[in-house]
Amino acid sequence: MTVPSLPAPSPSTGGYPHLDPFFRARLAEFDGAGSPTGTVPAAFLSPAGPWQPPAAVRIRDLTAAGPQGEVPLRTYSVPGPTGGDRPALVWMHGGGFVSGSLNWGEAHGVCAELAARTGALVVSVDYRLVTDQVRYPLPLDDVDTAWRWLLDRTGRAGRPTRVLLGGASAGANLAIATALRLRDRGDRMPDGLLLAYGAFHHPSPAPDPDLAGALAGLPAVLLNRESFDGGDFLRYTGPAPAPIYARPGHADLTGLPPTAVISAEIDDLRPSSDLLARQLADAGVPVTRYLARGMLHGHLNWFPGADLPEVDRTIDVLAQALAGAPRARIPA
Repeated sequence: MTVPSLPAPSPSTGGYPHLDPFFRARLAEFDGAGSPTGTVPAAFLSPAGPWQPPAAVRIRDLTAAGPQGEVPLRTYSVPGPTGGDRPALVWMHGGGFVSGSLNWGEAHGVCAELAARTGALVVSVDYRLVTDQVRYPLPLDDVDTAWRWLLDRTGRAGRPTRVLLGGASAGANLAIATALRLRDRGDRMPDGLLLAYGAFHHPSPAPDPDLAGALAGLPAVLLNRESFDGGDFLRYTGPAPAPIYARPGHADLTGLPPTAVISAEIDDLRPSSDLLARQLADAGVPVTRYLARGMLHGHLNWFPGADLPEVDRTIDVLAQALAGAPRARIPA
């Protein structure tokens, strides 16, 4: 898939012509015509429609033992034979490293749907969020623990040898950073990466004039490039120069597995995903790109629903990449 070129903002509407009607209606929940309120209204964040996990999906909460303690996990699976070539996925929610949970749409909804649509074993990681005591590399270490737990489980069960890493927003950063650490250590690499609207660079690349014009009409509280660069990212890394695994878009990307990169069209952090996709291609990594039209950052958090069909389409793109990932060579 390729990312199509974008039309210019529409002066007559004071906003981007492709902003999904669902979000146009939800923006009315803000005070004033697109003016910042300082907080996001609860009605704006409510799901796009009623959603329940598919009935066939089995959901379990458990923990993985790591060198720094237990890491909470939530697994999603569907009944089926223990043999065969079913994939497995370690998945991380977003939240700028400082927020998020296993109950968010981009965790619970995405993981349940991916398990149902592909037959995959999906593991959602409740990695440690940044506090005064928790900084890089502790969240990344938790992902590493989940990765090793899944490899051990699939190896003992004689189940999938196709095992992938993925995530949304900050979770996408953690996914590719984990892959880079595995590569550099000579460990078992993932067979693919699924990266949804991630933040991969610091400082984040600026939007082009067309995208900047679109963003200018939206409530400032929704724009997170500046706050991420100067706030959440620095809380994650601390005051010292940021390590390369915290800003994976600045790393050598050669040797990474096939990667699906999803961009949200109207997203202040979108240039980071678009730049990473180009960098991966330049490094010889097979890349699939998908542009979620009319979507704001984090659109997977609204759960699949009839009022926001793009969530369902985006999950289908992730499912296709998960189901179609080829097996990688496993180092001896």
